[in-house]
Amino acid sequence: MVEYKTLKSEHMGFGKNNFIEIARKKVIADNGESEFISLSRGFITNNGEKRYKQSVTIPSSKEMVDFIKKKLDEMV
Repeated sequence: MVEYKTLKSEHMGFGKNNFIEIARKKVIADNGESEFISLSRGFITNNGEKRYKQSVTIPSSKEMVDFIKKKLDEMV
């Protein structure tokens, strides 16, 4: 069995009902556990519920996060 836990998440809305969410998550499996960062895009339904459309996971190593931050800053 595999279990996922969200440790922390933040989101920012854009457009009419869209959002981007970044979250630190933990996966717990029979052979151990590890943490990762997810970057997801979604929308808010008419009932106010979040629905996710796309997601990418990123290793939570400092080197990987620093690389992504640097490259995003260069693209803005």
